[in-house]
Amino acid sequence: MSTIFGVPAPALYGQILIGLINGSFYAMLSLGLAVIFGLLRVINFAHGAQYMLGAFAAYLILNYAGIGYWPALILAPLIVGAIAVVIERFMLSRLYGIDPLYGLLLTFGLALILEGAFRYWFGAAGQPYAAPSQLTGAVNLGFMFMPIYRGWVVIASLVVCLGTWLLIEKTQLGAYLRAATENATLVQAFGVNVPLLLTLTYGLGAALAAFAGVLAAPIYQVSPLMGSNLIIIVFAVVVVGGMGSILGAIVTGYMLGVLEGLTKVFYPEASSIVIFVIMAIVLLVRPAGLFGQEE
Repeated sequence: MSTIFGVPAPALYGQILIGLINGSFYAMLSLGLAVIFGLLRVINFAHGAQYMLGAFAAYLILNYAGIGYWPALILAPLIVGAIAVVIERFMLSRLYGIDPLYGLLLTFGLALILEGAFRYWFGAAGQPYAAPSQLTGAVNLGFMFMPIYRGWVVIASLVVCLGTWLLIEKTQLGAYLRAATENATLVQAFGVNVPLLLTLTYGLGAALAAFAGVLAAPIYQVSPLMGSNLIIIVFAVVVVGGMGSILGAIVTGYMLGVLEGLTKVFYPEASSIVIFVIMAIVLLVRPAGLFGQEE
C-alpha cells in the first residue's frame, strides 16, 4: 500500500475529502454570517438554529407532504428565509443603531427557544433522511472511491458560495446593499427602499444556512443539536476570515475544513482544537482577520 509522509494514501485522501465536506458547510454557514454582519452589523447567533430548521423543514415536508430532496433544496431555504424575514421585521429592526450586543442576545435567545422546542417535539436523537437515489453509490477516482453524494455537497456549496459572492460584489443590488451599510440616509434619498434591502439580506443569510442544513441532512442526520454543535466552529471561521468579509468566509471555510481533516491524520489529538488555535494566532497577528480590513 502506498504511503504519503508515512500515512497510507487512502486514509489521507479520505480525510481530505471529509475536510472538504466539513469545509463546505463551514463556508456556507460562515458566508451567511458574514453577509448578515457585513450588511446589517448583527451578530446572528440564531444561524445554527436556522441551519437546523433547514434540515427539519426538508425532513417534515418529506414525511408529511411527500416532497422529496430536490424540491426541498428550494422549499426549505424559502421557508426558513420567510421566517427570518418576520424575525428581522418585528424584532431585529428595532435594535439597529444601538449596541450590537443586544442583537447577539436576541438571536442567542431565539436559538435557545428553537432548539428547546425541537428537542421537546423530536427528542435529541437524530432522525434519518435518505439521500436521493440519483446520488447514491460511489465513483472510482483511481486513487480512492468517492461517495457521489459527498461530491455533490462540495460542488453545490461551491456554486452557492460563488453565486452569493457575485451577487454581493458584482451586481447593482449588491452595490446598493453595500452602500446602505455605509450611508443608509443617502441611499434612501435616491429612492432605494433600504429597510426592505436589510430585511431581504437577513432572509438571504438565513436561507443560506437552511440550504446547508438540507445538504447536511443525509450525512449527519436531522437533529435539534446539529446547529449548536457547529455554530461555535463557524464563528471561529468567520473571525479568521475577517468579520463581514464575503470572500474571507468562503476561502477560510474550505481552508480550515481541509486543515482540520489533515490534522486528524497527522495529529488526531489536536483535530478538535486546531481551528481555535489558528483563530487565536490570527487574532494576535492580524485582529481584523485574514481578509478583513483594518479600521
